[in-house]
Amino acid sequence: MLTEERHRIILDLLARKEVVKLQELVEATHSSESTIRRDLTQLEKEKKLRRIHGGATLPHQKREELSVLEKSAKHIEEKKRIAEYAASLVEHGDCIYLDAGTTTLEMIPHLRGKDIVVVTNGMMHLELLLENDIATYLLGGLLKKKTKALIGRGALQSLQSYSFDKCFIGANGVHYEYGYTTPDPEEAMVKHTAMRLAQKAYVLADHSKLNESAFAKIADLHEAILITDQLDEEWQELYKAKTAVEVVAK
Repeated sequence: MLTEERHRIILDLLARKEVVKLQELVEATHSSESTIRRDLTQLEKEKKLRRIHGGATLPHQKREELSVLEKSAKHIEEKKRIAEYAASLVEHGDCIYLDAGTTTLEMIPHLRGKDIVVVTNGMMHLELLLENDIATYLLGGLLKKKTKALIGRGALQSLQSYSFDKCFIGANGVHYEYGYTTPDPEEAMVKHTAMRLAQKAYVLADHSKLNESAFAKIADLHEAILITDQLDEEWQELYKAKTAVEVVAK
Protein backbone atom coordinates (compact mmCIF):
# COMPACT_ATOMS: atom_id res chain seq x y z
CA MET A 1 0.00 0.00 0.00
CA LEU A 2 1.31 3.45 -0.94
CA THR A 3 2.20 5.94 1.79
CA GLU A 4 -0.44 8.42 0.62
CA GLU A 5 -3.15 5.75 0.83
CA ARG A 6 -2.11 4.74 4.36
CA HIS A 7 -2.17 8.39 5.42
CA ARG A 8 -5.67 8.82 3.99
CA ILE A 9 -6.91 5.74 5.88
CA ILE A 10 -5.33 6.96 9.12
CA LEU A 11 -6.87 10.42 8.83
CA ASP A 12 -10.27 9.00 7.82
CA LEU A 13 -10.29 6.79 10.90
CA LEU A 14 -9.35 9.74 13.09
CA ALA A 15 -12.10 11.87 11.59
CA ARG A 16 -14.64 9.19 12.54
CA LYS A 17 -13.31 8.21 15.96
CA GLU A 18 -11.11 11.12 17.16
CA VAL A 19 -8.80 8.62 18.92
CA VAL A 20 -7.37 5.47 17.32
CA LYS A 21 -5.04 2.81 18.68
CA LEU A 22 -1.88 1.70 16.94
CA GLN A 23 -3.20 -1.84 16.48
CA GLU A 24 -6.35 -0.54 14.78
CA LEU A 25 -4.21 1.30 12.24
CA VAL A 26 -2.03 -1.77 11.67
CA GLU A 27 -5.11 -3.85 10.89
CA ALA A 28 -6.82 -1.18 8.78
CA THR A 29 -3.76 -0.64 6.57
CA HIS A 30 -2.33 -4.19 6.68
CA SER A 31 1.01 -2.67 7.63
CA SER A 32 3.64 -3.28 10.28
CA GLU A 33 3.79 -1.37 13.56
CA SER A 34 7.08 0.25 12.55
CA THR A 35 5.53 1.52 9.29
CA ILE A 36 2.54 3.00 11.12
CA ARG A 37 4.80 4.63 13.69
CA ARG A 38 6.71 6.32 10.86
CA ASP A 39 3.41 7.43 9.29
CA LEU A 40 2.22 8.91 12.59
CA THR A 41 5.51 10.73 13.05
CA GLN A 42 5.20 12.26 9.58
CA LEU A 43 1.54 13.24 10.04
CA GLU A 44 2.32 14.79 13.41
CA LYS A 45 5.07 16.90 11.82
CA GLU A 46 2.45 18.06 9.32
CA LYS A 47 0.18 18.92 12.31
CA LYS A 48 -2.58 16.61 11.04
CA LEU A 49 -2.71 14.54 14.22
CA ARG A 50 -1.20 14.22 17.67
CA ARG A 51 0.57 11.09 18.80
CA ILE A 52 -0.44 9.71 22.18
CA HIS A 53 0.51 6.63 24.18
CA GLY A 54 -0.45 3.65 22.00
CA GLY A 55 -2.01 5.55 19.12
CA ALA A 56 -3.07 8.97 17.85
CA THR A 57 -5.74 11.60 18.29
CA LEU A 58 -6.89 14.77 16.56
CA PRO A 59 -4.98 17.97 17.36
CA HIS A 60 -6.62 20.24 19.93
CA GLN A 61 -6.91 24.01 20.03
CA LYS A 62 -3.74 25.55 21.48
CA ARG A 63 -5.69 27.81 23.84
CA GLU A 64 -8.19 25.17 24.95
CA GLU A 65 -8.16 24.72 28.72
CA LEU A 66 -10.19 22.45 30.98
CA SER A 67 -11.62 23.60 34.30
CA VAL A 68 -10.29 22.27 37.61
CA LEU A 69 -13.35 20.01 37.89
CA GLU A 70 -12.81 18.60 34.39
CA LYS A 71 -9.09 18.05 35.00
CA SER A 72 -9.65 16.35 38.35
CA ALA A 73 -11.75 13.64 36.70
CA LYS A 74 -9.01 12.59 34.27
CA HIS A 75 -6.16 10.11 34.88
CA ILE A 76 -6.77 10.10 38.63
CA GLU A 77 -4.63 7.08 39.54
CA GLU A 78 -1.72 8.29 37.43
CA LYS A 79 -1.82 11.71 39.10
CA LYS A 80 -1.87 10.12 42.55
CA ARG A 81 1.22 8.01 41.78
CA ILE A 82 3.11 10.98 40.35
CA ALA A 83 2.12 13.17 43.31
CA GLU A 84 3.18 10.61 45.91
CA TYR A 85 6.57 10.22 44.26
CA ALA A 86 7.02 13.99 43.96
CA ALA A 87 6.18 14.44 47.65
CA SER A 88 8.84 11.88 48.57
CA LEU A 89 11.44 14.28 47.11
CA VAL A 90 10.55 16.96 49.66
CA GLU A 91 12.89 16.92 52.64
CA HIS A 92 12.52 18.27 56.16
CA GLY A 93 13.36 21.96 56.23
CA ASP A 94 12.55 22.57 52.56
CA CYS A 95 10.85 25.72 51.31
CA ILE A 96 8.85 24.67 48.26
CA TYR A 97 6.56 26.17 45.65
CA LEU A 98 3.39 24.27 44.77
CA ASP A 99 1.86 25.37 41.49
CA ALA A 100 -1.91 25.45 41.09
CA GLY A 101 -3.10 22.20 39.51
CA THR A 102 -4.76 18.88 40.19
CA THR A 103 -1.57 16.80 40.33
CA THR A 104 0.24 19.15 42.72
CA LEU A 105 -2.92 19.15 44.84
CA GLU A 106 -2.54 15.39 45.27
CA MET A 107 0.92 15.93 46.79
CA ILE A 108 -0.39 17.69 49.88
CA PRO A 109 -1.55 14.72 52.03
CA HIS A 110 1.89 13.14 51.53
CA LEU A 111 3.61 16.25 52.89
CA ARG A 112 2.00 16.03 56.32
CA GLY A 113 4.47 15.78 59.18
CA LYS A 114 7.36 17.31 57.24
CA ASP A 115 8.86 20.50 58.62
CA ILE A 116 8.42 22.54 55.46
CA VAL A 117 7.09 25.86 54.20
CA VAL A 118 4.88 26.00 51.12
CA VAL A 119 4.25 28.96 48.82
CA THR A 120 1.41 28.49 46.34
CA ASN A 121 -0.74 30.32 43.82
CA GLY A 122 -3.44 27.63 44.02
CA MET A 123 -6.62 28.64 45.82
CA MET A 124 -7.76 25.01 45.70
CA HIS A 125 -4.68 24.04 47.73
CA LEU A 126 -5.29 26.24 50.75
CA GLU A 127 -7.82 24.20 52.73
CA LEU A 128 -5.90 20.95 52.29
CA LEU A 129 -2.61 22.60 53.27
CA LEU A 130 -4.19 23.93 56.46
CA GLU A 131 -5.83 20.58 57.24
CA ASN A 132 -2.40 18.96 57.05
CA ASP A 133 -0.77 21.56 59.32
CA ILE A 134 1.60 22.85 56.65
CA ALA A 135 2.92 26.41 56.97
CA THR A 136 1.63 28.18 53.87
CA TYR A 137 2.09 31.49 52.05
CA LEU A 138 -0.37 32.49 49.32
CA LEU A 139 0.64 34.68 46.39
CA GLY A 140 -1.33 37.79 45.53
CA GLY A 141 -2.66 38.57 42.07
CA LEU A 142 -5.68 38.04 39.87
CA LEU A 143 -7.73 34.94 40.62
CA LYS A 144 -8.33 32.99 37.43
CA LYS A 145 -11.80 31.44 37.53
CA LYS A 146 -11.14 28.37 35.40
CA THR A 147 -8.02 27.04 37.14
CA LYS A 148 -8.37 28.77 40.55
CA ALA A 149 -4.81 30.05 40.08
CA LEU A 150 -3.50 33.46 41.10
CA ILE A 151 -1.75 35.07 38.13
CA GLY A 152 -0.73 38.43 36.73
CA ARG A 153 1.52 41.22 37.99
CA GLY A 154 0.51 40.77 41.62
CA ALA A 155 1.50 37.10 41.56
CA LEU A 156 4.83 37.88 39.90
CA GLN A 157 5.61 40.61 42.42
CA SER A 158 4.74 38.27 45.30
CA LEU A 159 7.03 35.59 43.92
CA GLN A 160 10.03 37.91 43.98
CA SER A 161 9.89 37.83 47.80
CA TYR A 162 10.87 34.15 47.90
CA SER A 163 13.43 31.60 46.87
CA PHE A 164 12.78 27.87 46.93
CA ASP A 165 14.62 24.62 47.49
CA LYS A 166 12.23 22.93 45.07
CA CYS A 167 9.23 23.85 42.97
CA PHE A 168 6.58 21.55 41.55
CA ILE A 169 4.86 22.77 38.41
CA GLY A 170 1.95 21.53 36.31
CA ALA A 171 1.83 21.78 32.51
CA ASN A 172 -0.80 21.19 29.83
CA GLY A 173 1.79 20.11 27.31
CA VAL A 174 5.21 18.46 27.43
CA HIS A 175 7.01 18.14 24.12
CA TYR A 176 10.61 17.12 23.38
CA GLU A 177 10.88 19.98 20.87
CA TYR A 178 8.54 22.71 22.22
CA GLY A 179 9.19 22.18 25.94
CA TYR A 180 6.63 22.78 28.71
CA THR A 181 3.53 24.74 27.70
CA THR A 182 0.15 25.96 28.99
CA PRO A 183 -2.74 27.80 27.29
CA ASP A 184 -2.47 31.07 29.27
CA PRO A 185 0.62 33.33 28.81
CA GLU A 186 0.10 34.98 32.21
CA GLU A 187 -0.04 31.63 33.96
CA ALA A 188 3.02 30.51 31.98
CA MET A 189 4.97 33.51 33.28
CA VAL A 190 4.14 32.68 36.91
CA LYS A 191 5.24 29.07 36.41
CA HIS A 192 8.47 30.13 34.68
CA THR A 193 9.31 32.63 37.42
CA ALA A 194 8.79 30.04 40.16
CA MET A 195 11.10 27.65 38.31
CA ARG A 196 13.77 30.33 38.02
CA LEU A 197 13.60 30.99 41.78
CA ALA A 198 14.04 27.33 42.73
CA GLN A 199 17.23 25.33 43.16
CA LYS A 200 15.43 22.34 41.60
CA ALA A 201 12.37 22.47 39.37
CA TYR A 202 10.05 19.55 38.68
CA VAL A 203 7.21 19.33 36.17
CA LEU A 204 4.47 16.84 37.04
CA ALA A 205 2.65 15.52 33.97
CA ASP A 206 0.80 12.28 33.31
CA HIS A 207 1.28 10.51 29.98
CA SER A 208 -1.68 12.29 28.33
CA LYS A 209 0.36 15.54 28.37
CA LEU A 210 3.35 14.06 26.54
CA ASN A 211 3.93 15.10 22.91
CA GLU A 212 1.37 17.84 23.55
CA SER A 213 1.89 21.56 23.13
CA ALA A 214 -0.28 24.49 24.15
CA PHE A 215 -0.26 28.18 23.27
CA ALA A 216 2.20 29.65 25.80
CA LYS A 217 5.68 28.34 26.56
CA ILE A 218 6.67 27.88 30.20
CA ALA A 219 10.26 26.70 29.73
CA ASP A 220 12.53 24.46 27.69
CA LEU A 221 12.59 20.79 28.59
CA HIS A 222 16.04 20.95 30.20
CA GLU A 223 14.91 23.61 32.69
CA ALA A 224 13.05 21.09 34.85
CA ILE A 225 13.04 17.43 35.79
CA LEU A 226 10.02 15.66 34.31
CA ILE A 227 7.99 13.29 36.48
CA THR A 228 5.50 11.19 34.54
CA ASP A 229 3.82 7.79 34.71
CA GLN A 230 4.60 6.37 31.25
CA LEU A 231 7.13 6.97 28.53
CA ASP A 232 7.08 4.80 25.42
CA GLU A 233 10.40 3.24 24.44
CA GLU A 234 10.49 5.10 21.14
CA TRP A 235 10.22 8.45 22.96
CA GLN A 236 12.61 7.74 25.83
CA GLU A 237 15.69 8.64 23.83
CA LEU A 238 14.15 11.92 22.64
CA TYR A 239 13.10 13.06 26.11
CA LYS A 240 16.09 11.78 28.05
CA ALA A 241 18.44 13.51 25.63
CA LYS A 242 16.89 16.83 26.74
CA THR A 243 16.28 16.40 30.47
CA ALA A 244 16.18 14.05 33.45
CA VAL A 245 12.99 11.99 33.46
CA GLU A 246 11.51 10.11 36.40
CA VAL A 247 8.94 7.51 35.34
CA VAL A 248 6.69 6.40 38.19
CA ALA A 249 5.69 2.80 37.50
CA LYS A 250 2.49 1.13 38.74
